[in-house]
Amino acid sequence: MKPMNYAVYRESKLGAARAIELRLEIENFHAEYCAVLDAGLVEQWPRFFTEDALYRITARENAELNLPVGLVYAEGIGMMRDRAAAIANTQMFAPRYNLHLVTNTRVTDETADRDIVAQSNFLLLQTLVEGPTTMHMAGTYHDRFQRTGNGLLLRERQVIYDTTIIANDLVYPV
Repeated sequence: MKPMNYAVYRESKLGAARAIELRLEIENFHAEYCAVLDAGLVEQWPRFFTEDALYRITARENAELNLPVGLVYAEGIGMMRDRAAAIANTQMFAPRYNLHLVTNTRVTDETADRDIVAQSNFLLLQTLVEGPTTMHMAGTYHDRFQRTGNGLLLRERQVIYDTTIIANDLVYPV
């Protein structure tokens, strides 16, 4: 699957009523996605993706230049399962709590095959068990959702983080 082009702003191709209807579905998806990650259930993370999904974490600078370089790259649910298992079974980092905040969801398109294209801002807060809460990462999700019999799944998630300097302990999915 060829990744989407990620502009910081994409004009919506949908009418207001349809965009609101789809946004509610996506916000429900995000609530569950974030709850699973914030509970530390990283091995459940792949269940939010299609079998052929693409997941990438990329600096905003690279995304704006349409450079495919990603800090984290997983193509297909198998790579995501491997990453989740490695995180869950290898504690080579300090224990922490994560808190994902997702806001300003905009639905920009619904394709002929009923994929839903959307973008949302996110903020990832992190609390080390013996330390203060810090802002770990901020940016935008650029998503393509696929409708299934069980609801929405991510067909593609490109996480665009805003700073060129990030913490060197980016371990968990964003």
